Amino acid sequence: GGDGRVLAAGCASVSRVRLAAAHWAQMAAHAAVTAPNEACGLLAGHNGASMQVFEITNELASPTHYSMAPAEQLRAFMQMEQHGWQLLAIYHSHPAGPPHPSKTDIAEARYPGVMHLILSPGGNGWTCRGFLLDGGVAVDVDIVVAQP
Repeated sequence: GGDGRVLAAGCASVSRVRLAAAHWAQMAAHAAVTAPNEACGLLAGHNGASMQVFEITNELASPTHYSMAPAEQLRAFMQMEQHGWQLLAIYHSHPAGPPHPSKTDIAEARYPGVMHLILSPGGNGWTCRGFLLDGGVAVDVDIVVAQP
């Protein structure tokens, strides 16, 4: 293909994600240390439940855009395939808000059916919202953070 998509690991099409508390903590910490630039990464899972967070370098090192380092992304997909996991979600942060997808996020969404998690600063730390970005629209989806 010419669009750079890597679909080796398979994609999970789910309407809700069960996020392990440790995985949520890891994503929030990644967003915090990367700020004021956007953090980005992949969430691997099985049956809608998170199994591993893959923190990926944002090659743009930008506060308003992200581009995942291709070699790191490929390594993550290869590990997912080895474990029999799926790409459950793509996450990135909006350090200065807003807590929803930008026009660019919607336009550049490449994985139909894969959830997009957007982290943004909240009252006490980071908050997270989930969206499906299919066909040029953003639809809110449920994220359930499991208790540790």
